[in-house]
Amino acid sequence: MQQGILIFFLIFLSLIFPCTAFSSEKEIYYIDADGIINPVMAEFVTESIRSAAEAKAEAVIIQLDTPGGLDLSMRDIVKAILSSDVPIVVYVAPAGSRAASAGVFITFAANVAAMAPGTNIGSAHPVAIGGGKMDEEMAKKIENDSVAYIKGIAVKRKRNAEWAEKAVRESVNITAEEALKINAIDLMASSPDELIGKLDGRKVELPAGERALNTKGSPLKKVEGGLRFRILSAISNPNVAYILMMIGLVGIYFELSNPGLILPGVIGAVCLVLAFYAFQTLSINYAGLLLIGLAVIFFIVEIKVTSYGLLAIAGIISLLLGSLMLFESPLPFMRLSIWVILPAIALMTAIVLGTMYYGLMILRRRPVSGTEGFVGAEGTVAEDFSGNEGKVFVEGEYWNAASDDVLKKGDKVSVTEVKGLRLKVAKKT
Repeated sequence: MQQGILIFFLIFLSLIFPCTAFSSEKEIYYIDADGIINPVMAEFVTESIRSAAEAKAEAVIIQLDTPGGLDLSMRDIVKAILSSDVPIVVYVAPAGSRAASAGVFITFAANVAAMAPGTNIGSAHPVAIGGGKMDEEMAKKIENDSVAYIKGIAVKRKRNAEWAEKAVRESVNITAEEALKINAIDLMASSPDELIGKLDGRKVELPAGERALNTKGSPLKKVEGGLRFRILSAISNPNVAYILMMIGLVGIYFELSNPGLILPGVIGAVCLVLAFYAFQTLSINYAGLLLIGLAVIFFIVEIKVTSYGLLAIAGIISLLLGSLMLFESPLPFMRLSIWVILPAIALMTAIVLGTMYYGLMILRRRPVSGTEGFVGAEGTVAEDFSGNEGKVFVEGEYWNAASDDVLKKGDKVSVTEVKGLRLKVAKKT
């Protein structure tokens, strides 16, 4: 009886605590770092590494595919990797992926650098992302700083420091097979399962000392960014940030030109806030931003001032120039696509010109209320006019009227002028 109770109790505990009570394998955190290296990506990777350290994970695998990104964000990730108490594996995958520019530094910083067949690494020469050309002396300083940084990382991880220097100075780029041959990476693997198998038993150097990886049988935990990360990552794309800014400007334009609509103003304000957050993660040209702001001012003033379209034309030109200047960078992924700029400007122009056109049509329309609304109205003579004065029936009411014509009862008339409570009419022929 007692043995039966004990067995039942053990089964009950195994159901409640299936992982913690009877499982000794530590988890392997798997992070997918796909895209531009920016503050959002840096926050996601560093927070994931911190969480893995708190959970005492066996290792962290960062699957990397990046064209590069911002220097400060890259350095935040590198510092998190170098100081991590959990072994970090950077895996450039799947086939067709790359570790370019900032991705080279991150790959070299890992305890274990791995690549999938069909991937490449290199082209780490620093560039002026924020627009404008660096002078020769400044360019040399930045280049030397980057060379010293990556050589220090390469020496620490016992990798090919000579090739690392060439990747920065000459922007050389090599395949996974070539990288393995020259000791730029540690191993190649076609899949995550193959990678985990090759990692088992491998010794790595951590701040606390040397440690052997025990990845065999360890469960894989895929770490995904939450809704906040996905939203911030999406809006950090220059094209998305630009579209948000344009939606925001259109919303504010509608609210200022038609006070009290509320909804356009709310949507515009939200989109502008999101756009300005994205601008913090991108290097923008403030001259371009000011030109776009000036364009909006021209559009709004055009509604209030009769400029015969000159302000609208100036606004369109300012908008086009500002859009072209907003993100100036030699890196394609940090520039605006012309196929985003042209439709956005065409739509903004159509909205402004459409608003002006309908405003002009409303201005020219005959009044439909008040005494001015009677001009052109038709009526009937209620009684014979005595001299040039008499009564007419217009719009369901009897009015005192005057006319230069001889009018008899029943004649049809039209109103030509309103003076106080007296109408001036003319006989319809």
